[in-house]
Amino acid sequence: MPLISLPVIWIIVIDICAWTFFHLLISVICLKLPLTIFQGNNFWFQIYSWEKSGDLWQRLFRVKAWKSKLIDGTIFLKKGYEKKALHGASVKDLRTFADETKRAELTHWLSILPAPLFFLWNPFWVGWVMIVYALVFNLPIIIVQRYNRGRITEILS
Repeated sequence: MPLISLPVIWIIVIDICAWTFFHLLISVICLKLPLTIFQGNNFWFQIYSWEKSGDLWQRLFRVKAWKSKLIDGTIFLKKGYEKKALHGASVKDLRTFADETKRAELTHWLSILPAPLFFLWNPFWVGWVMIVYALVFNLPIIIVQRYNRGRITEILS
């Protein structure tokens, strides 16, 4: 049971505004984090052997077929590192690209976290729709980041 009973149109407006707020806030916070946080191969962002340098994601989800259709979030904030294509082929360029995929991955993991808050003002079933929305919107982008980083990690090693 939601805490507040509102007309449907207002719930829709609040949901859109809330998601916009959460996405932008999380994106801005992650953009302000120094790139050094993402350098190295820490637990959260390492590519595991079972990922087969990104090949797992290609096999399971055919990433190459649809990844170019995703919108790069940098177009909304006019800041950040575009990841549609490599910015060069040097070791430094590849490392920077890999580090930026970690930033993008973190951004999208964090963007899933606000979804349970939508149960506070939405009917129960809409709360679950918001959970599904958060997963459907963010998991493909996370998969692409892991796929790209796996391929770059293989090239660098």
